[in-house]
Amino acid sequence: FPMAAADPQVLALAAQITESREQDIPLLLLKLKGILSSPSLGCEESNKIKQDIYDYGLTQYCLLILKQDHSQLQGAWATAAQLAEILSHCCVGLEVKEDPEEFYKKFLPSAIDSLLVLGKRLQARFIRAIKEKEKQDFLHWFQIVTDAICWLFGGHIQLAACVLQNDCFLQLLITDDVETAIIMMSVLHNILRINSSVLLQVEEETLHSVLDELVYKLSSTTNPAVGSAATKLLLLVAKLCKQLVQLFTARYKGLKGLLSKQWTGKGFDREVNQLLDLLYLEQSSGKGGMQQHQAACIIQAAWRGFQTRKRLKKLPQAVVTLQRSFRAKREQELQHLTKQKEEEALKLQMQLQRQRAMRLFHERQLASLEVVHASQLNKYMQEMEEKSALTIQRFWRGYRARRIFHQQKQSLKEYKAAIIIQRAACKFLEKRRRRRPLSPWKAPKGLTDEQRLALQQKVDDYIKLHPASQMSEETSKELHMQAQAKLAQFLLRSRLDQRAAQRREALLAQVNTDVELLMNAPGLAEATEKDLGAFMSRSIPVAAKARQTHNTMLKYTRWPWWKKLGDEFVEYDVIPDDAINTELESLFIGGRKSF
Repeated sequence: FPMAAADPQVLALAAQITESREQDIPLLLLKLKGILSSPSLGCEESNKIKQDIYDYGLTQYCLLILKQDHSQLQGAWATAAQLAEILSHCCVGLEVKEDPEEFYKKFLPSAIDSLLVLGKRLQARFIRAIKEKEKQDFLHWFQIVTDAICWLFGGHIQLAACVLQNDCFLQLLITDDVETAIIMMSVLHNILRINSSVLLQVEEETLHSVLDELVYKLSSTTNPAVGSAATKLLLLVAKLCKQLVQLFTARYKGLKGLLSKQWTGKGFDREVNQLLDLLYLEQSSGKGGMQQHQAACIIQAAWRGFQTRKRLKKLPQAVVTLQRSFRAKREQELQHLTKQKEEEALKLQMQLQRQRAMRLFHERQLASLEVVHASQLNKYMQEMEEKSALTIQRFWRGYRARRIFHQQKQSLKEYKAAIIIQRAACKFLEKRRRRRPLSPWKAPKGLTDEQRLALQQKVDDYIKLHPASQMSEETSKELHMQAQAKLAQFLLRSRLDQRAAQRREALLAQVNTDVELLMNAPGLAEATEKDLGAFMSRSIPVAAKARQTHNTMLKYTRWPWWKKLGDEFVEYDVIPDDAINTELESLFIGGRKSF
């Protein structure tokens, strides 16, 4: 901790972060934005606060949080973007006096790497987003992160080469998305504007990859914004580094034709014409190549750009596959260790139980030996051995019987199921065999013209021989009245006959019931009051038979399912006659017998 007096706000924030939970630290670090943007601070006071923030480790906290999983932070990507902006503002204008090598050669490059990785993740989520609101949010956060990167290497010029040589920067630049591509080209424009000789400081492979991507964007897109940004970048490169113009003419032979044919008249003709003038001037001073060589260079540049983008697109998938396999292997190892620990604990527990049981057995045996007389010791030991042998044999027989039963249980179940299925199938086949087959429908044959004429001739002859008789209206009314009178007499007579028949049937039923009661009645010497009540009330026999029928129905409904398995092939409302006849044999209702 610093010995000089520190800013009270920074000191209070550092103390609060020290006492807070880990998940609350990102939101606390956002308070640095208000401390740094205070309008009352001068240049020296601002630098002093940045020095205090660095000395108390708050800058290192921001960097550590940016290296974590941003989706787990409170506020997620918005918090990460704001922390990136705070980190860049804390580093710009900071002059570290103690251990400057740690700050300039390790901390700042690590901050650049973290910001570029954050920008790459935001770009990927912006491309995958579907809703317009989400796309706008991710694009806004991506803009904040790129501005923080520009602010950081703007305050430390040596970081421009570090940004340009970073793999994440090339991955961000190589994209087919228009919005993020324009933002990354603006970042490259700021790099060249701040450090004009940075392209000569990087490796040749990195330089070629950047130029190949810019030329590819000119050849593969028709968007004026992308074309304008790429053209301005190539013009800036040609103006700042004259020796790279020769590289343009030698490596990209078809660039002049591409600019003149595809990008003339798009709204940025001044930049296009300036770039063409530089290229033609270099071509006039140097050796001109052949047209086939120019086409080959363009094809090679497009192919290299395609291969590079293809390889970079596969990198996230490879990383995800590697992480998935690592997590699966780690989970398998954890499960194996857990299982091994459980088995060891079970073995230890069984061993302890066995030892405890043996100790109790020996204690009981010693106690019994103390009680038994010496002369009875051999007899007692023999009885204990016989009892132990019987116990062991009993457990063994039980185990063997259970094992045999479990082996035969499945076969017995299959045998019973086969019998039930065969019985049901036989019933079904017998029922279908008894059905009367329906004769196929045959369409009637149509009449020919000759048959139709002959039939019409017969109908006409019959009408001539049997003309319809004419009847007056009065005669027809009289006939109608006579028919109505006869119909009324018939209906009245049929009702009387029906009532008489019903009365006869009731009398016959009563006679049959009386005869049955008299035949089954006991003698006068054996008669009781209960028998006498049967002759006084005629509903008791009917109620007795109804009770017997009801009991029979209840027994049928309580049968087990395997007895009623074949009932799905018969009607549910019909109860088999043999089920009722087995209990009643016959049923008398009102003196009439039904089987």
